[in-house]
Amino acid sequence: MNKKQKKVLKRIIISIILLVVIAILTSESLAFSFLSDNRWVRLVLYLVPYMVIGYDILRKAIKGIKNRQVFDENFLMAVATVGAMALGEYREGVAVMLFYQIGELFQSYAVGKSRRNISELMDIRPDYANLVVEDGTSQVDPDEVEIGSIIEVAPGEKVPIDGIVVEGTASVNTSALTGESVPRTVNIGDEIISGCINMTGVLRIKTTKEFGESTVSKILDLVENASSKKSRSENFISRFAHFYTPAVCYGALILAVLPPVVRLIMGLPADFGDWIYRALTFLVISCPCALVISIPLTFFAGIGGASRAGVLVKGSNYLEALAGVKHIVFDKTGTLTKGIFEVTGIHHSTRENDELLDIAAHAESYSNHPIAKSIQAAHGKDIDKSRVSDVEEISGKGITAKVDGRKVAIGNAKLMELYSVDYKECHHVGTILHIAIDDEYAGHIVISDVLKDNSKSAISKLKKIGVEHTVMLTGDIKSVADYVAGELGISEVKSELLPGDKVLRVEEILQSKPSKEKLAFVGDGINDAPVLSRADVGIAMGALGSDAAIEAADIVLMDDDPLKIAKAIGIAKKCMRIVYENIYFAIGIKLVCLLLGALGVANMWLAIFADVGVMVIAVLNAIRALMVKNL
Repeated sequence: MNKKQKKVLKRIIISIILLVVIAILTSESLAFSFLSDNRWVRLVLYLVPYMVIGYDILRKAIKGIKNRQVFDENFLMAVATVGAMALGEYREGVAVMLFYQIGELFQSYAVGKSRRNISELMDIRPDYANLVVEDGTSQVDPDEVEIGSIIEVAPGEKVPIDGIVVEGTASVNTSALTGESVPRTVNIGDEIISGCINMTGVLRIKTTKEFGESTVSKILDLVENASSKKSRSENFISRFAHFYTPAVCYGALILAVLPPVVRLIMGLPADFGDWIYRALTFLVISCPCALVISIPLTFFAGIGGASRAGVLVKGSNYLEALAGVKHIVFDKTGTLTKGIFEVTGIHHSTRENDELLDIAAHAESYSNHPIAKSIQAAHGKDIDKSRVSDVEEISGKGITAKVDGRKVAIGNAKLMELYSVDYKECHHVGTILHIAIDDEYAGHIVISDVLKDNSKSAISKLKKIGVEHTVMLTGDIKSVADYVAGELGISEVKSELLPGDKVLRVEEILQSKPSKEKLAFVGDGINDAPVLSRADVGIAMGALGSDAAIEAADIVLMDDDPLKIAKAIGIAKKCMRIVYENIYFAIGIKLVCLLLGALGVANMWLAIFADVGVMVIAVLNAIRALMVKNL
């Protein structure tokens, strides 16, 4: 609890004590009962707790009138309580101001707590960097570290700036960035991003970015500025309060004046006091605090809860749009598949599989192509390049080389046809590398882009939470694309696309879908910026440390798990459910109580519940948006 909150709490306690003392002094059963008979004495007595608890509200109301910003909750409370005191309802007047301040204190504490929770969850900003100098290390501000400097990170410290490990091995905790608690091991040569926590060995890191451009700075900037992009619900509540508050003030004035005048015309007692009391009750009930406070708080909590789970949302408008997503378009490589080629089969080999892999790995040893790298990885042994000579790349077909003096040709069917080698067709899905040794067919290797572990369950979960249409876009050949789509349960697949074709396909879906339904595009955020920008919601996946992803997307998933897509939508749907619950609950209760107040059924105590009670319930409900663990 901060100083301001403690001060308000002290005033609340003092006011309650004074109210109890006054109630005792004015009790008819005691010797001081004569006090209750004197209206002016009672007014003076009750003015003491009233001013203790309400002087700041009165001051704000007067300031608002001076600044021509009259109609706000301070004005409503001031008019209602001053009016109640003027009518002799001293206890109700003080009680309204007291409970209003209790509600404000609770709201302030709840908002502060949610902000602290989010700050703790996103506590990734480093306080310092250990810069390596000639005689050891020097602790400096991260902003002072230049690109190419060497910094040291001890166990328990945060990595302050993005870089490459040049010395040491350690396990690092990335949970503040990804929401995943499983540590990751980094070795010499590995990239490491700021915001991670070193858990074991000492690391020395060569910085590749300035602090202002590092991952931690970009993430913090995203979270801190997310509140500037308002959702339609927040804009609606702002407009609603702008017109609603003056309307109820004029309504209360009409309620206080018109019925008594009508009664006078009809020859009945005017009962001005009764109708003014009803009007004042009407004002207290009408205060829009519950909506004005709880709706932005819900989105704030939702964005904070999402960041805890490794989902960065750039604004509440995107959170609202995500909740309405019915169509999701996926880029295949790096999103649904690992984007890493692996050897998945060796067929029709005339030799031992290990021997064929050894020959293929050596023949491909001078290539940096991902397929060549995958063969070398499957071989898993050191390459002796002295065994290799006469390497020649044949464009669009493959490679020829001499390995241990034997002529090796490795490539596609066109290469086999070039050398008149009879080859065996393969019915497996993937890239097929045929191998001929001394113009004799030796078998073929199947290389595939492997599906991510959770891709299938992610698609299944998306369908369960209301996504009706899933589409996969890829540049792969039709057979590979159809196989992947079939394995995952994708509704529609578009294959053999050029990068520009993806935007056209997304445009087609946008034009054919109902206008109320939202479309999300999920890509790796590096090559898909145009499509990410064109979709209703652009989701960059597996973007840990990717500048392009953070810049292009509306929502950034900080790891490679496809299930995070469903989690992000689940968070958005929960957030919007809470928003609508609060809107319907607050407006519904207020309308009923306003009607009862106008009819004279509701008194000032029910008005207090309609204002403070509804606000407390709405704020408690809003904080639920922070809880995203089980979504």
